[in-house]
Amino acid sequence: MAEIDWKPLQIVNSVSASVGAVLKPAGLDNAQGLLTTRYFKDPTDPSWSDDPAMKAWNAFLDKYYPSADRTNSFIMSGYLISQTLVQVLKQCGDDLTRDNVMKQAASLDLELPLLLPGIKLKTGPTDYFPIEQMQMSRFKGDRWHSFGPVLSGENGS
Repeated sequence: MAEIDWKPLQIVNSVSASVGAVLKPAGLDNAQGLLTTRYFKDPTDPSWSDDPAMKAWNAFLDKYYPSADRTNSFIMSGYLISQTLVQVLKQCGDDLTRDNVMKQAASLDLELPLLLPGIKLKTGPTDYFPIEQMQMSRFKGDRWHSFGPVLSGENGS
């Protein structure tokens, strides 16, 4: 599209919204105006630089993965998934059977510090989708800019 100068409205899923892993390789100039939904704090957004959760994430990377491309949101996603697994295992206590792990994974009500304000992980016995809240964002310059309220799905209220 960039080669033929066609500029339709483009909406990308969250997997395609990583600045470091997707947008930089494609050319940031080609990403201008893209829309996406986000559920965690953008590591490229300077407004989060003094955020305690972002500082903790950066300290973790400094210690365990100092060469990490901090613009690659897949790294933050992995960190959030790990925090969720830790919570599930804590809820399991000493009963680490498959049945109990599945039961605990289906009974989350958790706010992780790197999630955007107002967004939490919530599951239930018949609802296995932990994230049903997101916020719209538009790509401008070299980062995502969130706008509008957090959008909620079925269990996201």
